[in-house]
Amino acid sequence: MDAAEKAAIPGSGGARPGPAGPGPAAPPADRAAARPATAAGAVPGDGGRRWDHAVVTGGAGFVGSHLCTALLAEGTAVTCVDDFSTGTPGNIAHLRDHPGFTLLRADVSAPFAGHVPGPVDLVLHFASPASPADYLRLPLHTLDTGSLGTRNALALAREREARFVLASTSEVYGDPLQHPQNERYWGNVNPVGPRSVYDEAKRFSEALTTAEAAARGTDAGIVRLFNTYGPRMRGHDGRAVPTFIRQALAGEPLTVTGDGRQTRSLAYVDDTVRGILAMAASDLLGPVNLGNPDEITMLDLAHQLIDLTGSPSTVRFIERPTDDPAVRCPDITLARGKLQWAPLVDAREGLARTIEWYRQRARPGAEAA
Repeated sequence: MDAAEKAAIPGSGGARPGPAGPGPAAPPADRAAARPATAAGAVPGDGGRRWDHAVVTGGAGFVGSHLCTALLAEGTAVTCVDDFSTGTPGNIAHLRDHPGFTLLRADVSAPFAGHVPGPVDLVLHFASPASPADYLRLPLHTLDTGSLGTRNALALAREREARFVLASTSEVYGDPLQHPQNERYWGNVNPVGPRSVYDEAKRFSEALTTAEAAARGTDAGIVRLFNTYGPRMRGHDGRAVPTFIRQALAGEPLTVTGDGRQTRSLAYVDDTVRGILAMAASDLLGPVNLGNPDEITMLDLAHQLIDLTGSPSTVRFIERPTDDPAVRCPDITLARGKLQWAPLVDAREGLARTIEWYRQRARPGAEAA
């Protein structure tokens, strides 16, 4: 990352990485030495593979913080690695006093394995700017995180003989010519467009993970996440769901890009976390799509959120961003068959839960838990 981007990250001053706040002692070696065999699709709490110590990069981010919460609830010690370039302390405020939680403030594009204590049996690599507002603000940091960060996270998994799961994205399909998108589709991506810093970072990280597994035998898996939403998304992160909810609750016009006919497939975060942990508990390399195949246009989403919030807001059409995909819908046949996973939360229920979280956050003294 260059000096200008580094200056844009709150609290970045070149300090060496190190643990912050209370955290557990390293898991005993005799507990973490052997990894139990697990049937594909087993997740913590379902009688399958359990982990003693997980490392979650990007653990203060939206999805990462939910993963930290879920793992701690199942008795797994968690080291959260984050530089707070896009993650927020509020997302993990409810975990800071948990005896199994350690926060390591570090930029994963620099080697960090030496600061992670003890045996590790699961590495979830979720560090990366993920919204257009963030990766357009931090283009070089996004590319570094996808390349150097993935290499460093893989090195940790390899050295500790841990299962590794890469968070990739439906953006690797670009503006797809195949609909819905399955994992065999190579995509339609502009490698030098404004979105390319994110798209190509993730495509490279997939290639690196695949090569690492083939050349060094690292136990790795890749998930491609489709339009996950839910509590802890920043209201100003630029993605449709938090933007529309924020605008509706404020009584402002909902800003729909283009004519609003472009589609997305929204997956509630609890479903996504369940799928990620199912992938972690399997021995699949993937990639595997994780998303909800129920498709909705952005205009219909705006109207649905106006209805759910009871807002007097109207819709205002604005210019559509360059290379904005026209459609997005996952084929989840592989996840259903190999992980026994499918989304359970429908859009109306998930959106209602998310709206309620934003309402609670607006109350004085509210936290992000």
